[in-house]
Amino acid sequence: MYKWIMFVLFIGASAMGVGFLFQDINARQAERAAEETAGASLKIAASNWKFDQAEYKIPKGQTKVSLLMKEGVHAIDITGEGIDVKLDGTNKSQEVNFEKPGKYEIKCILPCGEGHNDMKSVLIVE
Repeated sequence: MYKWIMFVLFIGASAMGVGFLFQDINARQAERAAEETAGASLKIAASNWKFDQAEYKIPKGQTKVSLLMKEGVHAIDITGEGIDVKLDGTNKSQEVNFEKPGKYEIKCILPCGEGHNDMKSVLIVE
């Protein structure tokens, strides 16, 4: 009897796990589809004490800016003429209208270790 109860519990837990797995996959597919239909996007990947690029280039206009954390915990600030964007672990993306071409500074604003002060990049709006 004990073996049957354990077997039924195992099968039930497995079925729930598979259900959660497919639910997560469907959510990610919907998110990717929304990104593909959206306009311009900028993905900034942050890892320990550096960004994935020293310089990012985007066209002028509406852009979805996203923060991806590869290693560590980071928060970024993008500042420039009339722009002040802050992204972190809870606010990972934001729609921004870059009306004026120019250079904008990207920097990590969450102390993330000994290389934190050097964690800077540049966004060029063309």
